[in-house]
Amino acid sequence: MIEVRVSMKVTHEPLKRTPVVLRLDADGSETSAVLTDRNGSASFDLPPTSGKVLVSGVERYHGRLDGAIVIELWSITQSEQSSKGLPGEFPSGSNAYPGMTTHSLEVEGRDVLTDSEGYLVNPSDWSEAFARTLAGREGLQLGPEHWEVIRFLRASYASHGTQATVRDMIAHFRGVWGAEKGSNRYLHRLFPRGGPQKQGNRLAGLLRTKGEH
Repeated sequence: MIEVRVSMKVTHEPLKRTPVVLRLDADGSETSAVLTDRNGSASFDLPPTSGKVLVSGVERYHGRLDGAIVIELWSITQSEQSSKGLPGEFPSGSNAYPGMTTHSLEVEGRDVLTDSEGYLVNPSDWSEAFARTLAGREGLQLGPEHWEVIRFLRASYASHGTQATVRDMIAHFRGVWGAEKGSNRYLHRLFPRGGPQKQGNRLAGLLRTKGEH
């Protein structure tokens, strides 16, 4: 028996009703797609073998197929090492309007436009290099905890289609970091220029939320 367990890397949510296919190395054949259950698991009644695991048509694993295979994704459509989230679910297209004040930020030799507060004019211009460049302009050096928040914000948007609230962030990071660090005060210490809902969203390439102040 081969069991593939699929979940989101940041939120730890099981990926439900998602097609999983095994492509066997022996002859290149593929199994019929099996939808993950409520626990994010897809089971195949096959003996141990070697091959690939495809989740929603994207290769996520290649190696020995035996027992439980755990796959954690940053997003549904990109490789598990990507931080960009789910492109199809992110805001796209220019947010520019007549008379809009914009600033140009040079990112790896390329000009990227932001509005007067640093939010991307075109969210599809986001990259990790953009986040590092903007953070540097704002006097912030990104460390592992900053990246955890940025990736959580992008993964949360990819999963739900809306920006995470501060309450969402506190609930998640309290479970990951403990009560002291998983707090509004600590999150604002990490992102001193407007907190995680402003500076965090800017660095994550997301738009400002209606609840910002």
